[in-house]
Amino acid sequence: MATLPKPALIEDEMKRRSGIDGPAPGRDETPVLRLQPSKGWVSLQLGDVWEYRELLYFLVWRDIKVRYKQTALGAAWALMQPFFTMMLFSLFFGRLAKVPSDGIPYPVFSYAALVPWTFFAQGLSQASDSLVGSANLIRKVYFPRLVIPMASVMAGVVDFTIAFTMLLGIMFYYGITPTANMLYLPLLLALAVVTSLGVGLWLSALNVKFRDVRYTVPFLIQFWMFATPIAYPSSLLPEPWRTIYGLNPMAGVVEGFRWALLGAKTQPGPMIFLSAVVAVFLLVGGAFYFRRMEKTFADTV
Repeated sequence: MATLPKPALIEDEMKRRSGIDGPAPGRDETPVLRLQPSKGWVSLQLGDVWEYRELLYFLVWRDIKVRYKQTALGAAWALMQPFFTMMLFSLFFGRLAKVPSDGIPYPVFSYAALVPWTFFAQGLSQASDSLVGSANLIRKVYFPRLVIPMASVMAGVVDFTIAFTMLLGIMFYYGITPTANMLYLPLLLALAVVTSLGVGLWLSALNVKFRDVRYTVPFLIQFWMFATPIAYPSSLLPEPWRTIYGLNPMAGVVEGFRWALLGAKTQPGPMIFLSAVVAVFLLVGGAFYFRRMEKTFADTV
């Protein structure tokens, strides 16, 4: 994209090439800003994201309002989805299949995992389709495109807070007191954000070019859920397989939540360290791939 020069600048350039020094009297010396697509791998330009932080805030607020606009139940959906999933898991896995729950009542055991998982799954789903959904905005004005998937993920913090409040109520009902390890919850939530945003950056950039991605994401989320210790404990796996299980970043998040809130004996330890490494790798790789593909978004979205 290039800004067309003014006729006066064209005249000045012609005079300069003809040997006439200096601009014509009274002419405007407005500089010409030329925007060109990047080539190859480029820097993340996180400084631009910081400069557009007000836009990020606006997009987060927009996503929150759109999510519950013209809905009969409103924010109650943030409670219903994990709650009814917990009811199904408690019936089929807790009562019928007799899946162990590390000595914790199965409803609390499963709901404590579903709260961070629902945040991750919704953030991933929204972020993967965020660029296509903002096509009109991308075509009309320049801004760091990274803020679009970032806003989609961060908007889910409101739903997480509502669902987490209900989790505390369920813990109170079963007589479970949060442990001092609860102070680690912000770090565990940050790990879920990094994982959701990292994978979301990969999928959102791919979705612009290959619209098949939107049909793949629901299957990916469903498969990923059963590959995460939500309905079952990771203690079923012996070492070192339990640590290797941390290659799934959400495994570390889920087990970390149970350990921090419910006092589960299965302290994540090496598992969560491996999960953090993989999550950071996904985020950094996804951000660089996103920036590499960003130059094609306006043309193909």
